[in-house]
Amino acid sequence: MPALGGLLPGKVSVVVRGWDAETVEITSSLAKRIFIPFNGTSPPGLIEANTVDPWQKSGKYALGWVYFCVILLLIASTLRFYHLWTDKIRTAIRKEEVEKSLVTASPDSDYELSALATDTSDAKFFPRSNVLPVPPKAQSSVSSIAPLNNALAAVRWLFYRPLPVLRWRKRDIVLPSLSVIVFVSAALIFVTLYCFVPQPLYWQSIQYGSPPLAIRSGMIAVAMMPWIIGLSTKANLITMLTGIGHERLNVLHRWGGYICMFLSLVHTIPFYMQPVWDQGGMRIFKNYFGGASVIYGTGIASLVPLIFLCVHSLPFLRAWMYELFVTLHVPVAIIFLGMLFWHCHNYLTSWNYLFATLAIWVLSYVIRLSYLNWTNPRRISWLIGEEAAVTLLPENAVKVTIPTEMKWRPGQYVYLRMPGISVFENHPFTIASLCSEDFPSEYGERYRDMVLVFRPFGGFTRKVLNAAVEKGPYKTYRAFLDGPYGGMSRRLEAFDNVILFAGGSGITALVSQLLELVKRMRDGKAVTKSVQVIWALKRLETMEWFKEELRICREFAPPDTVHCQFYVTAAKRNKPGASSSLQQAVPSPLSGLFHAKINDTFNGIASKRNSAMIRDEAGGDADREKELRRENEDGISALPQAHLRLPNKPATIGNHTRAKPSLDLKISIPKANSPPQTANFEFGFPSTPTMFQKNLMRFAFPAVQKKKEGWTMEYGRPEIPYMLKEMSKGFGKRTCVFVCGPPSMRKDVSRCVAGLQASVLGDEGRDEIFLHAENYAI
Repeated sequence: MPALGGLLPGKVSVVVRGWDAETVEITSSLAKRIFIPFNGTSPPGLIEANTVDPWQKSGKYALGWVYFCVILLLIASTLRFYHLWTDKIRTAIRKEEVEKSLVTASPDSDYELSALATDTSDAKFFPRSNVLPVPPKAQSSVSSIAPLNNALAAVRWLFYRPLPVLRWRKRDIVLPSLSVIVFVSAALIFVTLYCFVPQPLYWQSIQYGSPPLAIRSGMIAVAMMPWIIGLSTKANLITMLTGIGHERLNVLHRWGGYICMFLSLVHTIPFYMQPVWDQGGMRIFKNYFGGASVIYGTGIASLVPLIFLCVHSLPFLRAWMYELFVTLHVPVAIIFLGMLFWHCHNYLTSWNYLFATLAIWVLSYVIRLSYLNWTNPRRISWLIGEEAAVTLLPENAVKVTIPTEMKWRPGQYVYLRMPGISVFENHPFTIASLCSEDFPSEYGERYRDMVLVFRPFGGFTRKVLNAAVEKGPYKTYRAFLDGPYGGMSRRLEAFDNVILFAGGSGITALVSQLLELVKRMRDGKAVTKSVQVIWALKRLETMEWFKEELRICREFAPPDTVHCQFYVTAAKRNKPGASSSLQQAVPSPLSGLFHAKINDTFNGIASKRNSAMIRDEAGGDADREKELRRENEDGISALPQAHLRLPNKPATIGNHTRAKPSLDLKISIPKANSPPQTANFEFGFPSTPTMFQKNLMRFAFPAVQKKKEGWTMEYGRPEIPYMLKEMSKGFGKRTCVFVCGPPSMRKDVSRCVAGLQASVLGDEGRDEIFLHAENYAI
């Protein structure tokens, strides 16, 4: 309730029209009593209510929140456009260098030596012309600002670090990122101080107006509504300005809702601490508000849906009843907005913010129509969607191929709805294919094949798998797409070094990025000199998902630029005599020098042996020793085995058969009275390596620590801290680390990249080490 001095002039005309003559006379006399000049005889409470913090100027508290959000938005947008500009400058310089080299290069460079740079220098005895050419500029001075780079490195050193998972009563509590905690804490501290620091919090009497604390918190809560809605929609202006996808902004949407509920409670409690029915407040309230019987009804009608929205969006409740959450969240939010219109009653500037909220909401849905593949009348898919084919892949994975006219960038995702499988379910999937002319579709020139690969777990994904099994590969389905959304805000081709980490099906977010980067490197439009791909997969069959894409990257990438390391984490050993498809294509579990020294001996490959080994193997038999020496001289060492090895039989020389030991390095202690174990000659993957085995593989031979070249495959989990530390020795000026995998992998990578920010602060040759982490669930 506003202070009487501010509310009465706007209400007198309404009162005169609606009441009888007696009421008008009472109100007029009351107005005369209130609007007396402020002097020494005026009530102190009335003077304070109209001078210290007048109700008419309470709209400034709402503007305070708007200024706070605008400042944060400007900072994020400025950084985004700065990075876009500098990335574009670096790639443009690289493109210019390539074009110049193509013009000046000799067409016969494959057959003759090119002229030296000093050929056009005055330093020669007989110079031809000009002076010594200036070396090409590596980068523009605008693209690198040392103080800004150091400031960003310090911020990343702090914010890249993951927070530990809390455990309470056998339940894991996953905290948001440190950056989210800092921003939310800053917002909470700001609104709390803005509400409680200005004085007074209450007037001397309720008859002088509503408590100032309630007015402040209420106006800030109303001012938050446009931002809360703007952070929740898929197509929003905040994403366009900052480049942050709506899936990342959604966490700020939730915490913004929690802060709004906190302010709403702060707005409500003072009216119970100083109720309207005390000290004659009820009589004044009825005179001004038409004698309403329900005083706080509109406030309660607004508070109840807000509490419901906040409570049922808690992570454990949302995960427990996700379908119910999706069904009810938007309708209840609409009811909440309608109740706010009723409750605010156009006091001060409240309806301005509510109309802005409504406009943002409607505009986002209008913009979203352009993201739907079935709402464009100029497309064949108008109102009927696209045609999709479902294919089964190894490891029970599903591949959905959708020829479409939509355009997308690498790393983006779409929401897929297939009414033939499930009418109401709409789920996000990362696009694993590249939208490029190099990958045309059989449907026509305007079409590109959008490929979605995912593992089925439950719900919609399980229904897609069951439909593909029941109806076969020739069945087509209607597909309605919503997107694309998300994607990386930076350009990979602007970094000197790119490191891509993937865990399991997280490779889907990396494949399109890798293809695009290789394409730009091939065309001379990328600054990138080195690309490292680390993929941790459970079984070898998973590589079948993208074998063609990997082949393209290996064959078309510039020489010695793309290096892939595959880690098989869950291969199983087969029992003796059991048949398995893995027996025909089993990679060696070891690599590097360890592979050369141990695996060759285990698998019977002819290798150079020294005299001591020959004497030990001969066992004092002179004929046997001569035979082995003759073999050592005449034997041709085999070429290094690439990726696949067929199981070899025990090598036989003369009448002697040399048994090959198992690759299992586990140390087992035989139990008492245990039967003797028979020799086991299986050469599949051993069981999970112990810590002793990992240390042996890493430190038994010092040369194994050298940089790995080419494409390798190993058994076990990647040692991410060790790998990043070794890779960082060859980092250039700018490095990008991209990770998409399970939470444990993301945390390891984030923690290591955070630690590497110190090298940016202490090395003038490094400008930044950027981290981009994708959500594994999408």
